[in-house]
Amino acid sequence: MTPFVLGIVLTSALMHALWNAYAKDSESPIAYLALVHGVTVVAGLPLLALFDLREVPISVWGALAAAGIVHTCYMSWLALAYERGEMSVVYPIARSTPAFLPLIAVPVMGDPVSLTGAVGIAITVAGLWIVQTEGRFGLAALRAPGAGFAYLTLIATVGYSLIDKQAMLFFNEAEWTGPLPRSVAYYFLLCLPITAVFTPFALRRVPRGAWGRVWRAQWGRVIGGAVAGFLSYGLVLEALRTASVSYVTAVRQTSVIFAAGLAAFMLHERPTRLRMLGSLATVAGVVLIVLYA
Repeated sequence: MTPFVLGIVLTSALMHALWNAYAKDSESPIAYLALVHGVTVVAGLPLLALFDLREVPISVWGALAAAGIVHTCYMSWLALAYERGEMSVVYPIARSTPAFLPLIAVPVMGDPVSLTGAVGIAITVAGLWIVQTEGRFGLAALRAPGAGFAYLTLIATVGYSLIDKQAMLFFNEAEWTGPLPRSVAYYFLLCLPITAVFTPFALRRVPRGAWGRVWRAQWGRVIGGAVAGFLSYGLVLEALRTASVSYVTAVRQTSVIFAAGLAAFMLHERPTRLRMLGSLATVAGVVLIVLYA
């Protein structure tokens, strides 16, 4: 992984933690996320003038349809988890993708993982487990409020990571004459099915009066969340064009550290020393992957 790719993945991690903190701090995480995607679609319409839809491969359109469904599940489950649990518990569970992604990426996509890379991923996952459970064993440690939906979010994250990686491989092989990067075009096109499916779900779940309250109280954060989501996803998609999906996903887990800080300062949560130790372990795993894998 080159320093440039490392930099854009770390920036993506920070942006991801930021919009999650905004969602958690909202009166209604579901309404907030629906508004963010609506703003993203409206603001992104001018992008259609910067690329030719006919240059989007048929295989990418198929991936977009599949990814749109999986991403909708991801957003729905994440919002439900934040309605019930603290960010310092929900977020590490939802971001534990490296524990499962390499096991699927190797046989399905042929993505190689070296021995050193596997050790780094294992250390990262161990750190996330400490953050989640504070080192405790047993079912009680896994029954925190919101944990069930957080685990469903984790499953969806594994799914869309694999789909997005394959989609960007298809995109990278296609002819592209427009000035807009393929990753940006893909993200905008992906927001269309997400918004089309997630918005009706949100309308059924959120009382009518809450929409106006969320917008009036958080319109700045809605716009900020749209920008952060665009940067977070667009940057990681760009990294997936050239880097291993297992390594990119593992490095992106530094978002857990950013999330711990945001949970403390924005949401007034107080991560324990063990959870902070777990965050440091994720850093150690990331450094091992980047320097020696």
